Order: sequence, then structure tokens, then C-alpha cells
Amino acid sequence: MDWGSMRRVARGLTALALVGAMTACSSASGAPSPRSGPSSQFLVFYADGQQAQALEAIRRAGGTAESTEAKLGYVLAQGSGDAFVNRVGADSSVVGVSADRQIGYASALDDAGGAARRTGFPDASALTSPKGEPLAPRQWDMRMIGADRAHAKQPGSRKVLVGVIDTGIDGNHPDIAPNFNRELSRNFVTDKPKDSNGDRLDGPCEVVSCKDPVDEDDDGHGTHVASTIASPINGIGIAGVAPDVQLVNIRAGQDSGFFFLKASLDALTYAGDIGVDVVNMSYYVDPWLFNCRDNPADSKKQQLEQRAIITGMQRAIDYARKKGVTVISALGNGSSDLGHPKVDSSSPGYPRGDEKTRKIDNSCLNVPAESKGVISVSSLGPSGRKALYSDYGLEQTDVSAPGGDELDGNGLSPARTILAAAPEGALRAQGKLDRAGKPKTDEVVRSCVKGACSYYQYMEGTSMAAPHATGVAALIVSRFGKIGPDKVEKLLYESATKHACPSPRKFSYGSEAHVCEGGKARNGFYGHGIVSALGAVTVKP
Repeated sequence: MDWGSMRRVARGLTALALVGAMTACSSASGAPSPRSGPSSQFLVFYADGQQAQALEAIRRAGGTAESTEAKLGYVLAQGSGDAFVNRVGADSSVVGVSADRQIGYASALDDAGGAARRTGFPDASALTSPKGEPLAPRQWDMRMIGADRAHAKQPGSRKVLVGVIDTGIDGNHPDIAPNFNRELSRNFVTDKPKDSNGDRLDGPCEVVSCKDPVDEDDDGHGTHVASTIASPINGIGIAGVAPDVQLVNIRAGQDSGFFFLKASLDALTYAGDIGVDVVNMSYYVDPWLFNCRDNPADSKKQQLEQRAIITGMQRAIDYARKKGVTVISALGNGSSDLGHPKVDSSSPGYPRGDEKTRKIDNSCLNVPAESKGVISVSSLGPSGRKALYSDYGLEQTDVSAPGGDELDGNGLSPARTILAAAPEGALRAQGKLDRAGKPKTDEVVRSCVKGACSYYQYMEGTSMAAPHATGVAALIVSRFGKIGPDKVEKLLYESATKHACPSPRKFSYGSEAHVCEGGKARNGFYGHGIVSALGAVTVKP
């Protein structure tokens, strides 16, 4: 989530993405009234028990109800732009209206530094270990949470399913393939070459249908997240937090890193329906960094859209949780105290160029990080300090985890960020490999075992912190079984390593300072503590 510099997450030390894609639901009836002007698709959310009234409101507004999703309480409708939105949104049965288009970004940070400014980058040959995973010495993050020691006690269970709602997973990567569940994986998005302004979005489609296979990731963000959660112990590259659990790709992000609202809804619903135990959501749903129900700076249409995002995502999260899914989210990279927000200058972030500056307050929500029932994760550097870019807040931070911080030390070094698997195709497309496959940047590592080579990438962001918490949650489910998200959350907090606010509480990063509120048991930087894989496999029930 390029929540960080308030821009949408992209790639490399990368950015996140918007979810999209339309799936078929049950058909809905309702004859449309005559319409004028171009027609668009909208998600019309209705109040409990008000489906029939909402269908009638759609008809009166000149729209056509194409399908309904009773599980989450919305109608997919065709309507004539702003006029339709304002008319249908005025009906008392309707609680929110959102265009069915991409609206989100991921939470890794763009590489703003460049190799020339970095120091302390270790040579790969010096770090390969004769035993275990070759790149394990680079995994300071796993040592911070005790994952290296936890593996001997509990590496995870093959019965546990972890859903990665992201830009996809490279299911053929040697350090992911053994744990990749191809049969259950789904792609809920269709590549879009251009955005609504005709500018490049995803670029040319890789397949005729423009719907990528479930084992591809043209961005790299989702693969990095999945690798941190569950790269296997196989003598190749690295090991994840829970190296024996299964990974399910539940793709909701475009190649470009954007996320549509509907794809997020579809992904969460699917996760619940197939029995996923934990899902990782390292993104925010755009186009609004902060979603405000009644901000006077927004038009009625914009207010309805934000209400739809808040309502729709909360319903999807509630649905997944009732089905036994523990939901974990990145907190964001805006360097912001989410408990005291004042200005949002990044929204609406799609299409690009539509941003405006507006005053906001704590009633405005970052979704899904601030949605109810979601475990939100702040990011730490290798010294244990909260990363400069990481959002924070006494109410918002549930736990903290290593997410990397190039600035946490003298000079800049990618070695202070998180190393995890990367798709070779994405790296080539991004110009990070030469023709022979040799990395052209120190952000990328090639590891060769018995003549076969695989690739890894350093990235930082709360996107990288969240999967550490997801992996620990997967270890808890592996140990205790399907105990439900409330009990998983309780054990995650109890097993975390408590960490007090810095002294003084106003911590200086040189260029700016952040104030930590709360005590050792719960505070705005660390939440209930730093997640602990070792704690999770030893905590008493």
C-alpha cells in the first residue's frame, strides 16, 4: 500500500494493487426504465432485509439489476453514471453504491533509493550456509520472531490452508511449489490493458482471455507475501514462518497493483466457502485511502462509494470470520497516526490524477486495516524500532512484525528489508535481470542449488510485516486445530513479545517524529507485541 508516501503500492521495494473482476451471481429480476447516457456497472448495497426495495429503487433510477449476492447483500446493476448513483443512493433501502472498477493498492514501498546509495549489502556467497536453507543467514526477520527455532517444534500442518489475497502467486517457483494448492486457487480479476482514461494500466494481456492462470504473478508482490508465510524447508533459498502449511492463491489484484472492490468481496467469500483458515490482505481498498461516510468535501456520489467500501468489506469480513477465517491485514505505509488523521491528499486514487486534498478525522477508515474483526500489523526494522514509513495508532495497531527498514542503521541497505521469493518473469519484465539471468540490482538475489536457480527479492513495507503475523496464526491453527478466529487472535496476542513505547515516546527519525501512545501491554507502535512464532508453538491454551 503505498500508503507509505501516500501513493498506491507498486513494486520492487514495490507497490500494491487494486482488486477487480466480476463473477457470476444468482440472477435478479426487474425491468429497467428507459435510460440515457453511457451505462456502467455498480455494486448497490442494500440494508438488511431490503433486497426487494433495492431492486425496485434500481428500476426507478433507470438501471438494470444484473445479479445479486445475497451473502453480502448487494446487487450488481447497470446504470447511467452519476445520475443513476444519485437517484438510487437517495432511496432508504440503499446504504452504499460503488462503481465496479479497480480501487486498491498494495503495501510495499517503491524503491526510491537506488543501489548507488546503499551500503552494507552482503555478498551471496558469504551468506550461504552449508546446512539448512542457503539464504537463511539473510533472514533476520525469522530470527526476530523465533521462526528458525519454532520449526523444530511445529512447522505447520498440511491441513491448514492460508489464503493469499494479492496479485497472485508464482506456483511454479521452486521455493513455493511444494506448498502451493493449485486445485483450490482462484483468480478473481481480468487484466485490463488501459484505465478509464486510456492510459496504460496492466499492459497487454499475457493470455487470450486476459485472465491469468492461477499459478502466475506478473507483479511479484503476492509471491513475496506467500513465500514469507510458507516457503518450505527444502534446501532451496529460504524458509517461511510456517513451512508445512498449504498456500492458496485467491487473487484480487491487477498486474498493475490495483484492487477492485468486487474482487476483494469475491475473494473473502470464496475463502470462507472453501474452509481457508487464515487470509493475508496486504493492501487497502481504493480509490479512497480513508473512507468517510459524510465528508462535506466529497460529492454525494463519492460519499456513496465510500459507504459501499466500508459496508461491503465489513460484510465480507464478517462472512469469512463466521466461516472460521482469521483475517490479517497490513496497517499501511503512510507514516501516519491512524488514530488522529487530519488530511488525505491521496484520494480518490483511481484513475490517476483524480486526487484532491481534504480534511478528515478519526471517523474516516482505512479499509480493511480499520475494519472490525481484522488483525492489523505495523512494521519493524531489524533493530526492533517501528519503521519510519509504517502507520501506527493505539486503536489501530494490533500486533507488530518485521517488515524491513532500509534506514534502520548507517546508510541504506536492502539487507535490512525482507528477502522472499520472486517470479523470474516479473523480474525480467521489470528490467532487474540481464539476458543471462544475472541480477542487475542488489535488491534481487539468485540462488542456485545443484544447477537449478531461483530468484528472491528484498522488499519492505507493512505488506511484508503482515505475512509474518499470518504465518504465526497458521502455526496456532496447526497446533490447536480449527478453534475459530477469536481464539486464534487471543493466542496470537498472548504469544507475542510485549514491547513498550520508546523513551521518550516522541521518537525521532531525523526528518520527522512519531508519538507512541499506550503501555507495554498495548501501544500504538507495537500493539499487543511483536508476533512470535516460537511463542505460538509453546504458549499454553
